[in-house]
Amino acid sequence: MSGQSFEEHAARTLVRGIGRRGLLRASAALGAGAGLLGACAPQTATAPGEAPSPAEDAGAGSGATAGAVLQPGAGDIPGDHYLPSEPDAVLWGYVPTAHTPPSLTMASGQTVTIDSVSHEGILEDQGRDPRAFFGGHGVPEASVLEDAVAIAAEYDRTPRDFALDGPHVVTGPVFVEGAQPGDVLKIETLEAVPRVPYGVVSSRHGKGALALTPAGEAPAGITREQVMPPVGTDGRADADPTQWGGVSTFTAIEDGHGVMPFAGGRVRFPVSPFFGMMGVAFSDAQEPTDPSANSIPPTLGGGNIDIRLLGPGSTFYLPVHAEGALFHVGDPHHAMGDGEVALTAMEGSLRGTFRLTVCKAGSGDAPAIAHRYPFAETADAWIPIGLSDPDGSVGGQGGDLDVALRQAVVNALDFLEQDRGMDRATAYAYLSAAADFTISQVVDRTVGVHGVISKSHFS
Repeated sequence: MSGQSFEEHAARTLVRGIGRRGLLRASAALGAGAGLLGACAPQTATAPGEAPSPAEDAGAGSGATAGAVLQPGAGDIPGDHYLPSEPDAVLWGYVPTAHTPPSLTMASGQTVTIDSVSHEGILEDQGRDPRAFFGGHGVPEASVLEDAVAIAAEYDRTPRDFALDGPHVVTGPVFVEGAQPGDVLKIETLEAVPRVPYGVVSSRHGKGALALTPAGEAPAGITREQVMPPVGTDGRADADPTQWGGVSTFTAIEDGHGVMPFAGGRVRFPVSPFFGMMGVAFSDAQEPTDPSANSIPPTLGGGNIDIRLLGPGSTFYLPVHAEGALFHVGDPHHAMGDGEVALTAMEGSLRGTFRLTVCKAGSGDAPAIAHRYPFAETADAWIPIGLSDPDGSVGGQGGDLDVALRQAVVNALDFLEQDRGMDRATAYAYLSAAADFTISQVVDRTVGVHGVISKSHFS
């Protein structure tokens, strides 16, 4: 969305999907005061390449939940390839291993459009019925994603264990021709379009920055009275999944902003879509539910990296560990603050379009560090990354932010020395004087820190 507002981007996408006349008719029906996203009816599913038609009156009411809904196959699909999140094309709670059969094969340099599905609203402690969950917040049935309904009802690729499995719906993998271990997969996010005009932010006990421990105790540094959610909504980590005491905050999108009501009014914040999870296969496990392939912790294969700068216009570099790279996405976000302190971001399904390019060692097409560690960049900055314990869920997880920070600084030094020609002592001084190091997230077992090095400093 570089160079255009969220509203402009959404309008362009909707005009291509339902036509300018359809957009104008919907706007006129709701009145001039309706927001852009509240002015467009959901679209019915069509085969890729066919012109979709608006669903009659579906979701066209005046409530905050009325808006554009990108059902599977409907609307604009700009990629060379299209991958929907059908139940047999997703893993729920796990990421692909080196042995996972691909859902799609494509050539290096081509683009793929992927319909991702958010886990929020379909999880066991929310009833595993998105029609009922979102309907309880005023969302019309036609504005609930059909693929979310199908996954919640029909998913049977692996058994679900709410206490052990990750929450994420992971779509893929995509086999990229020519990718071999030792290469780098260059992932350019071209678009990230909200599929629904609403999202959910959830907090659960035993998780988040202010959470009960698995034994039901307050963590170090805070008292039991300071735990969030409040202890009155209690639920221990070994309890019945329906009794975990989670708090899910429904959040509508209005005019490109998330809107959360509270007793004294409501708070509005900008929507900035990105994928919390973009990865390649890292685990060599044969079993799809091996702990090393759990979807929660980020690894050297990327995965649940949760860096909010990785939206449209960004580039993410990942070291390849398996033939074909086996790219996958999940954890779509409408908005997130650095740290993601309550456990989730504003979770909401996205349609993403990515260009995937294989970079060979010695070609200079990727930073040198990217052949061994995740690295990213935007138009304005280079983003070195540090993870506290990036081996997957093997032998427990170390969540020490000091370790993650040190690794981010070391990776920044390696980049400046190897790719920018700085001597290491000067690079260390420069980072202290002019670079920022920010907490990516503190909730994914393996915690993360990323640096922001301004490109303008080197012009």
